[in-house]
Amino acid sequence: MTITELALTTAPSVGRSPFDRLAGLPVAVIGAGPIGLAAAAHLLERGLDVVVFESGASAGAAVQSWGHTRLFSPWDVLVDEAAARLLEQNGWDAPVAKRLPFGRDLVAGYLVPLAETPALAARIRYDSRVTAVSRQGMDRTRSNNRATVPFLLRVQTPTGTVQQLARAVIDASGTYATPNGLLSSGLQPVAAAELAGNITHALPDVLGADRAQFAGKHTLVVGAGHSAANTLLKLAQLAGEAPGTSITWAVRSVSPVRVFGSENDELAARGRLGTAVHDLVRAGKITLIDRFEIDDVRSVADGRAEVIGRRRREVASIEADVVVNATGFRPDLDMLREMRLSLDEIVEAPTKLASLIDPNLHSCGTVYPHGVDELAHPEPNFYIAGMKSYGRAPTFLLLTGYEQVRSIADELAGNTEAARIVQLVLPETGVCSTALPMSDGTLAAEEASEGGSCGVPVPAASGGNCCS
Repeated sequence: MTITELALTTAPSVGRSPFDRLAGLPVAVIGAGPIGLAAAAHLLERGLDVVVFESGASAGAAVQSWGHTRLFSPWDVLVDEAAARLLEQNGWDAPVAKRLPFGRDLVAGYLVPLAETPALAARIRYDSRVTAVSRQGMDRTRSNNRATVPFLLRVQTPTGTVQQLARAVIDASGTYATPNGLLSSGLQPVAAAELAGNITHALPDVLGADRAQFAGKHTLVVGAGHSAANTLLKLAQLAGEAPGTSITWAVRSVSPVRVFGSENDELAARGRLGTAVHDLVRAGKITLIDRFEIDDVRSVADGRAEVIGRRRREVASIEADVVVNATGFRPDLDMLREMRLSLDEIVEAPTKLASLIDPNLHSCGTVYPHGVDELAHPEPNFYIAGMKSYGRAPTFLLLTGYEQVRSIADELAGNTEAARIVQLVLPETGVCSTALPMSDGTLAAEEASEGGSCGVPVPAASGGNCCS
């Protein structure tokens, strides 16, 4: 395997400061999605050079894969401020503020034009997957002058493996490519390989490219989030068009209250999404199976799959032609083995952030303002941002990621005071109760108290809101 060095530096000569090893090196951003491109825009605005690595063939490749799905957030909360300033310098007309775009609109109307601005175009490397991040000549066990040594990124490209040196790294690679396990244990089915034709990723294109897989079939959707809700609504529409199409929805909780939402949701489209699903369940068009813990999936006759588990402590099973794994996502940490990370052992988010977003502690998704301090790791100048920073927590919104990378960019530019003035106001769902699994396998409803909007005290000047 040929390894090419993209940005070599030499060891400092006698009399030179070791900090000179970082001079002239860019900040490396992993991922050219909404958060990665926003990070690049903020860094450039502060006079910092940047290089962006994107594993897909174009900007927003992960978003494009679910581009058939309409977002419940309007345009005016989907565009980062620094990115907008960069676009406007190049004649960009902002979309209608309150319109709800599809994922493909976000890519075509925002991410691709942003990536094509002269300031960014030459700095983005497509079809470039970062496979490892380390320090030049130092594994994670070596400490002496670690902060003065350049980062070393190993990058897989169509023409071979290359290496890039960087003064800092922002990992905004997202989580869409790494779904949670379908089973309640967090694992994938034992026979996952032979079930590849039965189990699909979250957000399949039910009414478009994937229609034939679902029309006239029985589909089981597993998961209690908004990805599941979007799929359920499209399956219900398909059922009205294709005879024989039926839908079952399995959740582990007593009730999918977070999906059903509330009329008080400050994102109206999110509230309507939940209401529509709830109406279909009540009308009998979607069969809801609650408190279902999945233990395994196996192939049965006629190419169908049997999902085996327990419900109310009794053995239970569901047969389906297709199973949609909408159980959420988790961060891919393999490429960060040589980084000194401080991650919460439960949600796999940065330790200081985890206590603010852990769904076991904040049942309706409380999010308080957070920035560089909460995102910092023992590895100097290394940050995980965007959806990946939330680990396995499900409550991320783009607004959160934009404020994260604004804070990080200020820190890297030496604006330490500005980096710590973090403001984050997120739209509330109005839902502040859920059903959490107990240690003995039973479930108990946990209701919010009257003290705070999520049953926890809300700091008066926090700017944070319940439920992203």
